[in-house]
Amino acid sequence: MAGIPTYAISSSFLGVSRGDPAADFAIAGIPMDLGTTNRAGTRDGPAAIRRASRMLTDGDHPEHWVEPARLGLSDIGDFALALGDIPASLAAIQSQAQPIGHLIALGGEHGITLPLLRALTQRQGSPVALVHFDAHVDTWPDNFGQPYAHGSPFYHAINEGLVDPHRMIQVGIRSPVQRAVMDWTLSKGVTVLSAQDVHASAPTAVAAQIEAIVGNAPAYLSFDIDALDPAHAPGTGTPEVGGLASWQAQAILRRLGTVGFIGMDLVEVSPAYDVAEITALAAATMIWEYLALLGSQAMR
Repeated sequence: MAGIPTYAISSSFLGVSRGDPAADFAIAGIPMDLGTTNRAGTRDGPAAIRRASRMLTDGDHPEHWVEPARLGLSDIGDFALALGDIPASLAAIQSQAQPIGHLIALGGEHGITLPLLRALTQRQGSPVALVHFDAHVDTWPDNFGQPYAHGSPFYHAINEGLVDPHRMIQVGIRSPVQRAVMDWTLSKGVTVLSAQDVHASAPTAVAAQIEAIVGNAPAYLSFDIDALDPAHAPGTGTPEVGGLASWQAQAILRRLGTVGFIGMDLVEVSPAYDVAEITALAAATMIWEYLALLGSQAMR
């Protein structure tokens, strides 16, 4: 985007032209927040992430030396949803995601991950590995009587065989949780790294553990912005103190060079609670890091 002032760049992700769902990497917004359990507002997340992404168009990634906007990237706009209807919206998301090769979804609440995994594994024909950054395990069997909400996508994903729990790792976990929910998660073979585990370690060691668990399996990245501490990401519906710093998340992602990612979502940005756009910028940056990582893998 050389020669274009930042404020004049298109409001699509990284300023790329909207269009081709068959591009190498397709960005789609999924503005759903019907299943949030605390503060609503993530329906505005995709637009905020796109606006903030304009700060990331000034050149190459400073470690991977690729420019994500030039990686065959397309912004195909937002998915259509069924107003006020969670099951119908999940079905609509799955249907729209199904034909897209490598989808990067801008949420929206974390409930959108379930239909995205349904579509992905239907194309793959087998469960995928999962790298999950979050403050919450999101394996509750229901949320106040609602089986499909933002606290339950991975409960269903494990039970439906969409992910291989033995190749699933959750990073940054720290919220209050019922012991039965945590015990169920661990009993399935999921590896849980608490925020305190991450703080007591180093990004290199965390990344090495992720790579060891995922192995050579096709992997999906689901990044809930509340994995970051509220000091770094206040604009989210269920903030939890003691989380990762932005630099920690960046450093871990930059070191996942052996992971074969085939899709990603970034969820739970709620702009109404943001301050100076820092949450939206953090979200856009994590996607930018993901794209740069894949770009660097392609150059090897």
